Amino acid sequence: MMIAPILIAAAQIAAAPAVPTDWSLLAPLPYVATPQQAPALANFVAGEITAGRCPIARPADGRYVVRVEIATLVGADGVVRRTVPRAINCPTVEQFSAGLVLSFARGNLQRTTTDQWYRATIVFDWNA
Repeated sequence: MMIAPILIAAAQIAAAPAVPTDWSLLAPLPYVATPQQAPALANFVAGEITAGRCPIARPADGRYVVRVEIATLVGADGVVRRTVPRAINCPTVEQFSAGLVLSFARGNLQRTTTDQWYRATIVFDWNA
């Protein structure tokens, strides 16, 4: 029966702590080793802006800096349970950033005693 696994998954989601409203109070994501973001990752963001899918104005000095904050729920086992990017009016970059956090965190988080929300920030910067 497929109903039992669906009900179990629904109960786990319902039991998860709610997304905090004040992200400034969240501790930084507890990486074991700080991830190194390859400069080429900014190419995707630059492409989204160039294609007009992200309404980010070209800076006067030509240097783009796009920051995306991601609230991240980490289980006591050190596994990411949920990522929630803060809206920057560019859904593709928001989801791309959330995926990067998930990738950076895989097998790279300290264990905690309870499920807890943390904050991660991804910064893309490049010269146009």
